[in-house]
Amino acid sequence: MRLPDRLRLPLTFDPGRLRADLATLAASTDWIAHFVKQNYEGDWSVIPLRSKAGATHPVMMIYSDPEATEFEDTPFLAPCPYFREVIAAFPMPVTSARLMKLAAGSVIKTHTDLELDAESTHVRFHVPVVTNPEVDFRLNGVRVTMEAGSAWYLKLSDPHSVANRGTEDRVHLVIDGRVDDWVRGLFAETIPSPLAGEGGPRSGSGEGSKTLSATTADRPGAVVEI
Repeated sequence: MRLPDRLRLPLTFDPGRLRADLATLAASTDWIAHFVKQNYEGDWSVIPLRSKAGATHPVMMIYSDPEATEFEDTPFLAPCPYFREVIAAFPMPVTSARLMKLAAGSVIKTHTDLELDAESTHVRFHVPVVTNPEVDFRLNGVRVTMEAGSAWYLKLSDPHSVANRGTEDRVHLVIDGRVDDWVRGLFAETIPSPLAGEGGPRSGSGEGSKTLSATTADRPGAVVEI
């Protein structure tokens, strides 16, 4: 099954509760500058919530290591009950969860993350926590508009960039994991069959999305080849 390069998922989270957890954490935690300096201008920084087991150096905690086999929540996740619920709503093998902040006026240059392709072995989901209308996220040159509380699959092995031209920082909860039957079933549920006609949800749109509790969402059982 071929996937589109962007797909809004049938998951919606509470923007107020997302923002409240962010405020709690940011009041007592320093953001860590992203280590790939050549890929951005301004302030692109991270707070790690789940990382490779045993990682203690800040750079290693924020690095999503595709070769790692054991993972653990970081101490930063402990005071954030809603972030824990949101991460649990993605019941795949979660290898990394991070808050990623692009400060107002900052730019992430066009680049690719070659290991992040759900048609292979690893997948990344985005849940915007704080955003603004002046955030310009481009994937394959086409803008992707993501509102706070929505959830998205993005094929980040393709060229992408972000410019925050607003006056408020943009923060996303970024969740990485291994493609498993749950991920395949989620895509099967989200991408309509050609036989479904015009009534089904369309990739890249909000149509057909459900407002789901982070802890009680129904999970699709279908498995498809991707």
